[in-house]
Order: sequence, then structure tokens, then C-alpha cells
Amino acid sequence: MNSKLLLSGLICFLALSCYSQKKKASLVPDKPSAAPDYFCTWNVQGYVVNYSSSVATRQAMTENNIFGNGAREGWANMFTKLHRDLFLVLDDDWETPLNGDKNYYGSLIIDDERFPSVKGMSPEQKLDALSGKTKQLGWKGLGLWICAQQAPRYKTNDDAAYWTERFNWMNKAGITYWKVDWGEQEKNAKWRASLTKLGQQFAPNLTIEQSMTPAVLSSAATYRTYDVENIIAVPHTIDRVGKLLTALPEGQAVSIINCEDEPYIAAGLGCSIGIMRHEFNGKLPNGAQDHVFPPIGRDLKSRLDEVTRCVMWHRIALPFGINKTSVFVDTAMLHDYWLMKDHETWMSRPEGYKNAWRAPAVITRGLEKPIIVLQKGDTINPYILASRYPNGAIAIASIGRTIGREYLTPRADVTLKADRLDKPFGIFGHYNNLTIEVARPAHFTKVLAQDLAGNTPVDISRQITRKGNIITIPGTIIDRVGLAAATKGDKSEPGMVLEFQ
Repeated sequence: MNSKLLLSGLICFLALSCYSQKKKASLVPDKPSAAPDYFCTWNVQGYVVNYSSSVATRQAMTENNIFGNGAREGWANMFTKLHRDLFLVLDDDWETPLNGDKNYYGSLIIDDERFPSVKGMSPEQKLDALSGKTKQLGWKGLGLWICAQQAPRYKTNDDAAYWTERFNWMNKAGITYWKVDWGEQEKNAKWRASLTKLGQQFAPNLTIEQSMTPAVLSSAATYRTYDVENIIAVPHTIDRVGKLLTALPEGQAVSIINCEDEPYIAAGLGCSIGIMRHEFNGKLPNGAQDHVFPPIGRDLKSRLDEVTRCVMWHRIALPFGINKTSVFVDTAMLHDYWLMKDHETWMSRPEGYKNAWRAPAVITRGLEKPIIVLQKGDTINPYILASRYPNGAIAIASIGRTIGREYLTPRADVTLKADRLDKPFGIFGHYNNLTIEVARPAHFTKVLAQDLAGNTPVDISRQITRKGNIITIPGTIIDRVGLAAATKGDKSEPGMVLEFQ
């Protein structure tokens, strides 16, 4: 009997050991990312009221909509797989009465009518209760949209004291992210810098995102590239990031750039993300086309997997502050445009309007400019973005083009020079071939690759070619592996991590 028990125990131990090894096989760490990434509620607020007006969008910011179980409620249950890695940022207007009284902008006091569960509590208690509710759902923390001003209702002559009090509320309540947006001080870089400094002193766990004035890059923890039309967002965002990377003299800029709802641009350029797309796919509740996320071009609401892939990459390599000395921004520009039809943007654009933007063909951080060769007969280049992260990991992204009324994903032969192979590579987008050229002959016996949206690596050692210090990965392998865990119907481009062992 004892021998049988011993044998049974041994079998259980081996089974558990194999299971444990299988769980550890993933190339993506299980530990959540420390990146300042978040999901913001603004566009889902607009969606549920058919974007009928800014007033209606602001009125949609209610406790029921965020935490409820009714139709088009439960926003805090979106992106469940990513909760540990993301802040949930409540956008405009969690602090003002539903009647729209502008005297409360900048109060940072949760409105009782919008959040009845905290009615009667002190400002600090309200924040603590809402922060706790968010964390109970698994989110990394609660973030708040902040109006860049003192509220007229509570205005004082001592700005430092006003904001110090509110930072103390945040610190005690465990609020961990501020998205500082428009307001009386929106373009005041000095005020924004002083706000960041106060926050570091009185709420050290709070990340303060700034925007609107690049002069604040020298002090802000994160800096948002700001709103763009999704139909032309690729070149617009790449152009903005390129300009921000070189906005200040060498050594002055410290901010991590938040490139908003562009996950693969973020991965390629070491940026953080502020996700605006959401899980309410399809038309607006009234049956009209969702003009903020139109179902043409990239169809962003059908690209949720790329959000997952970027967030998982940030578990491997964290977004990092900018440094002009290590940046290459191509002087060659690519020209994109979209010929507009009705209901394809949140801005006023007439039918047939040529919505054009241009951006640098290549941007790199800490790497040489890659060599890009088109196949015979091809005339359209992808955007190529690449970065060496502070921990040594390298990411490269091939980003598609917006031309006419199509989003195109041209495939090029891309050669990237790297000094070593002992750190992970993140590969995003489509390629004909991706070649990695190292400074000296590389020593490895196995090459593992994994869809960043999945958990299982595969051995692609026999699918690559190796000639001395030159390793080539066929684009077909990047497609196959980088989409291996794709959600059915998702339109995201490939995104994978590669390890040489």
C-alpha cells in the first residue's frame, strides 16, 4: 500500500512539475508591466450617447456606466486580460455635476450624483472608495482626467496649497495616474512643471501625464501626443513622436511619450499607450456608423489583439524617456492621405476632402537606420520604427500606409543591425524578410518565437537562415507565429517576441 501511495505521489509530482515547466515556458513574464499604460473612457462615453454632443459625452461618466451590468455598461470590465497591466482612467467629467456646472472643473472632488455610492464621504474617502473598487476588478490602479486649473468654486490665491491638498488626497487614496488636459493653465509649461514637482513631493506613487506644450518635456513623467483622427492617425502620430523626440536640446528631455491609441508605434519607439478603442464593436446604438472608429481603413475596434501584444511587450521591455542624442529621424518623408466620406471622423470634413499627412519614413532610437529594400515592382514603403530599450531588448515595427481609401501593409526586406542576440526581439507588422545583422558571429543553438497575444513559444530554428553573423526570418514565419494566438475576426497585424538561446 505504501509503495502504491509513493508511486501515486511521484506521478502527481511529475505531472505538477511538467505543468509548472509548461507554465514557465512562455517568453512573456507573468509579472505585470510597470509601464504607465492605460485604458481611457472618453470614446466609450461618446459611443453610448451616439456622440450626440460633448455635453452628452460628459454626462455619460457615471458609476452605473463604469461598473454596472446593464446594456452598454460595465466599462471597467473591458480588457479583462490586461487589467493587471493597465490603469483605468476616468475621463471628463467625473468631478462636475450632471448639469454641467463649469465652476467645478478642477475640483478633484467626485460628484455625488454621478457616483452615488460615495455620497456624503469626504473628498479623500470618495477617492479611496473608487480606487478600491477599481483595484478589486484587478486593474493596476485608478487614473483620473484632470482639468488644468483650480476650480472656480474652490479657487484660492495659493496655488501650491490648493494642489498640495489634492495630492495628499491622491496619496492616501492610492490614485496612481493623472491625465492633465485642457484648462486655464493648459499652455503654461511653468505651471505644469510646478504641478509635476509638487506631485513628486506629496504623491510619489502618482504618475502625472502632461500635454499641449513640449517645453514641459524636461520635467513631465509622461507626455501625450494628443488627439488625432483615427482614419489618418498613423502618419499623424509618427510625425508627432518624431518631433517630440528631438524637441529639446540634448540631455534635457526626460518624458516617456504616450502615443495614445497606437500600440505598434509605441512598441517600435519605446512609448507608452493610452488606449481609446473599446469593446463595443459595430455601429452606434442609434444604428449610425461609428465615425470615431469607422469600419474602414484599419477598423481599430476590430484590432484589440494589437493592444494585448503591446502590453505584453511592455512586460519584457518598459517604455523609456527620450534622449535626443540616441535618436534618428529620417529626413525622407512618406505622404499619406484619406479621401473622406461622411461619418469617418470626429472632425468636420466635407465629402471628398483629401485628409493628408506626412511623416518620417524611418525613426530609430539607439540603433542605426535599417536598410529597407522593396521587391521588384513595389513602390510603396512601410514606415519602419525601431528601438533598443534600456534593458537591451530590441523592437522593430513595420507600420502600414493610408493611401486613397485603403490601409495598405507593404512588405519590404528590412535589415536591422544589432550588437548582440542575448536579449529579446519584438517584431511587429508585415515583412518580406527581416534580417538581423550582428556585429560579430552569433552563437546560439535554438530560436524560439511566440505570439505576444499567446502563451506558447515555438521553435523556429529550422525556419530561419543563418550565414555567419546574419540571420534572416522570412515574413511568412513572422505572419504565422505573430498571429498564432489571434482572436477570431481580429484584424491586427502580427506581433511576436523572438529569443535566441
